Amino acid sequence: MKVALLCAALAAAPAFAGDLVARQGGDSVRLAEGPCTSPPVLSLLEPQLHTRYHAATATVQGRTFSACWRMTPNGAHLLYEDGDQGVVPLSDLKPELTA
Repeated sequence: MKVALLCAALAAAPAFAGDLVARQGGDSVRLAEGPCTSPPVLSLLEPQLHTRYHAATATVQGRTFSACWRMTPNGAHLLYEDGDQGVVPLSDLKPELTA
């Protein structure tokens, strides 16, 4: 279950430049700054909430899921295309390293 991936703890700034990534073993969650554009995820949200969510993807057990996220007091709340949800604590999020 994706929730297992979404449980640990960091203190990232509320605003960021570039993607943030949380990793646990081979699984990962990538949070982007851009707006959520995933039709399956947006269909699960009330229309007035669409602008509050940003794009995200998760790779769990080799399978990639579309997701959308928004910041909450507990961390980044994620909603996945299959309706699953989870929270990634800010302490787990690291800036994406580029070569």
